[in-house]
Amino acid sequence: MDLDSKFSDISKTLKGSAVRELLKYAEQPDVISFGGGMPNPLSFPIDNIKEIINNILDNYGTKALQYGTTEGVSELREQIAKRMKDKFSINVNPTNIITLNGSQSGLYMVSKVFLNKGDYVVSEAPTYVGAISAFNAQAPSWITVELKDDGMDLNELETKVKKAIEEKKVPKFVYVIPTFQNPAGLTWSEEKRKHLLEIASKYDLIIFEDDPYSEIRFSGNHVKPIKYYDSEERVIYMGTFSKVLSPGIRLGWVAANDAIIRKIALLKQGVDLCTNVFSQYIALEYLKNGMIDKQIPKIVELYRKKRDLMLKSLEENMPEGVTWTKPNGGMFLWVTVDYDIDTEKLLKKALENKVAYVVGTAFYPDGRGRNSMRLNFTYSKDEDIITGISRLGKVIKEEIKK
Repeated sequence: MDLDSKFSDISKTLKGSAVRELLKYAEQPDVISFGGGMPNPLSFPIDNIKEIINNILDNYGTKALQYGTTEGVSELREQIAKRMKDKFSINVNPTNIITLNGSQSGLYMVSKVFLNKGDYVVSEAPTYVGAISAFNAQAPSWITVELKDDGMDLNELETKVKKAIEEKKVPKFVYVIPTFQNPAGLTWSEEKRKHLLEIASKYDLIIFEDDPYSEIRFSGNHVKPIKYYDSEERVIYMGTFSKVLSPGIRLGWVAANDAIIRKIALLKQGVDLCTNVFSQYIALEYLKNGMIDKQIPKIVELYRKKRDLMLKSLEENMPEGVTWTKPNGGMFLWVTVDYDIDTEKLLKKALENKVAYVVGTAFYPDGRGRNSMRLNFTYSKDEDIITGISRLGKVIKEEIKK
């Protein structure tokens, strides 16, 4: 059978995720992997979930085990709106929230709603590998903008947007992760968040704000999401329960204006009909009973210790010329090797030394970042962080000596 002639043009361009490929190494007991973006199992509120599930089956069983509305369980959307108000001072109507089977599906559906083949999409450089994968399914053209310590280089952004407009191709949206960015771990300043909205207003752009990590802060002052400053309803805000409850329940949400939510809902009807109803009831009880506010401090304490341990280990094991970010929260940090070292080629030697990371090229749509890597500090055991960074430092030192 000639399958090549039957596959769609877009399906022929699809590529595997570097992170997904790396997860198989994490399953090998002798390899210490800093590659996956997995929360630590110790952060999962298992006892709370046992209690919640019994309560759901006793009180909501027939609803929780049935199909649900495409937009999501109304009580959960009300609780999400309440939390956005209480934690981030964002006023959003519950009807402007739609639940998702994981925020990854939100990346895919937002891109499907807005992007035609060849349309411009703007992102930070580097950016989240899952967004690259989701957006590339629509075969867009990328405008990447350098990420500085305090956020995207907005002068570069404006210059590139102007050029795109001259080509009569206004970018469809600007995708950003402004708080504890994945992969770099950096956080945008308040000034840049406001300035991005000014640019968006000036050129009539949509901002797609991905915010999975805001509640996982170890240090520094809280910075409000870009959505907080959005007076023109041009920000699509996406959140997730993966980092504050568990990734296995596959539950996220999007908050946006009426027209955008309506389009996502219409698309969702054909994609997955509705979000996992049982997971929605778990999240509802988790929020309504205040369990989330008891669990998050435990997660923060766990991850802060691991971040500090990885930073200390990097300081002790990395040679001069290697630099890394020092995140105030989230799950990742970004390492840059100031030598003529290709981290993609180096990965083979790292795996031989039983340590893994994600190569920097995975986070650039244009394949840049060959002298960089992303490290996850949340998943590994403390002793494995020490041993793994020691192994990685050894590999880098040996490569420098060549």
